[in-house]
Amino acid sequence: MRAEAPRAAHWRIAVAALVVASGLCACGGRDQPAPTGDTADEAPLPQPQTPHGPLTAMPANPGPGDVPLGGTPPASAPDALLPPLEDEPESGLLVPGAGAPDADAATQPPEPGPEEAAAVIRTYYAAINALDYPRAYALWSDGGRSSGQTPEAFAAGFADTAAVMVDIGAPRNADAAAGSRYIEVPVTLRAQQRDGGSRHFSGSYVLRRAVVDGASDVQRSWRIASADLREVPAP
Repeated sequence: MRAEAPRAAHWRIAVAALVVASGLCACGGRDQPAPTGDTADEAPLPQPQTPHGPLTAMPANPGPGDVPLGGTPPASAPDALLPPLEDEPESGLLVPGAGAPDADAATQPPEPGPEEAAAVIRTYYAAINALDYPRAYALWSDGGRSSGQTPEAFAAGFADTAAVMVDIGAPRNADAAAGSRYIEVPVTLRAQQRDGGSRHFSGSYVLRRAVVDGASDVQRSWRIASADLREVPAP
């Protein structure tokens, strides 16, 4: 009986250990649900690989739009070297091939035309009727010398004339020469004589003006260059 007592004690310890192990296995089975038939056959998902470039999958090197045809990327200029933007960038632009605006050209009066040429003839005879012969003489080109007379001879030529009535036609035959412009002004005249008689003339005046650089305002104005007047019978 004494030899069987230890054997029975060892038996009881082994049974208790088996009971405890069985309880632990039962608890573990309840915490983890058994895999279903659908998921058991699925292959495991692949692990994400570390990308070699940016996260956007775009290449790290510049694209074709950033590299010129030569293959060398353009050098970026510092902001300090770039000109500032204008509020109105078109305001300072010049037409290709045109120079800077000429300040003198902006202040010059407009070029005289045919109307101004006719006005010179009208002024000429108004001065003669007013006995202002120096003024009439000065309306000839070259300071009056184009009349072919001296100021004294010019004034003496109207000694017997009381008044002159003039009809001015439309200027015509405008022409150009080196550094000059010419125009013809037709006229018909009736000169009232101091003795009561009258004389009639028909013809034209040719006026000239200078167009060369450096010419004065007087030289650029119309002046009488020549006259072709013939006495005609009274109408």
